[in-house]
Amino acid sequence: MNTKVKGYFWGCISSATFGLIPLFALPLMRKGFPHDSLLCYRFACASLLIGLFMLFKKESFKILKRELIPLALLGILYGLSAQYLLISYDYLGVGTASTILFIYPVFVAILMAVFFKEKISLITMAAIVTAFLGVSLLYKGENGMTLNLLGMGAILLAAFCYAIYIVAINKSRIQLMSGYKLTFYVMGFTAIFFAARAQLATGLQPLPDARSVTDLVLLALLTTAISCVAMIFAVQYVGSTVTAILGALEPLVAVAVGILAFREAITRNLVLGILLILIAVLMIILSDYFYQKFKPVKSP
Repeated sequence: MNTKVKGYFWGCISSATFGLIPLFALPLMRKGFPHDSLLCYRFACASLLIGLFMLFKKESFKILKRELIPLALLGILYGLSAQYLLISYDYLGVGTASTILFIYPVFVAILMAVFFKEKISLITMAAIVTAFLGVSLLYKGENGMTLNLLGMGAILLAAFCYAIYIVAINKSRIQLMSGYKLTFYVMGFTAIFFAARAQLATGLQPLPDARSVTDLVLLALLTTAISCVAMIFAVQYVGSTVTAILGALEPLVAVAVGILAFREAITRNLVLGILLILIAVLMIILSDYFYQKFKPVKSP
């Protein structure tokens, strides 16, 4: 298997497993299991699994004191994104929520332009307009009914928090850290964040039955640990641009889960909204690629 094929394989594994989040999270939520306990267990298990993988790879766990606060803040951002995603499941369909979440690259482009003065190209502008057209199609159904505003707000916050998380990594020294180590500590701090929140509320709740234990282990293993490690492999083999493009599988898998596992309806607006958002994200990802590939060479 050559390097590119390996990269495509791991990129598809990463995005497809991430799209399985609702398959394992929704059954727990429908049993009334608190979000804080669910997310604490999910990220604690994921951090443990990645830690075991690091031991197998003989990776160092050593970090500097000045890295603790940035890692903790990244953990909180990642955790808030995960929690807002779960909240959106309570009010929106799985497919709709997961598709709207995928506009996070648009928020990344906006944040980079506003706070770091990165120039927004015409392609990026067109992509932003296209993305929000896609969201507007999802917002208003074919029968004239609109989506729940609380659900819309929650999923947009999830995408926005994840965008801040990506920008924060990109613009800090943390980006130089090993991908495994970064993921291990971010997941660990996320687990601590939700453990603290749970203790302030009702305390960490025990899992209600054996099926819930299975769902939680698969949620931590497949959609968190394996997804994150596979993404690292994909970036190493084929680069971040191709890996980001393969990320388009995430909403497609989530939509399929919603239809097949939870009997959600597939509508014309849902299909068109997904297509517009996917096109917008691909425009943003590929605009930078084509700029680097075809930018004029300055004469000496």
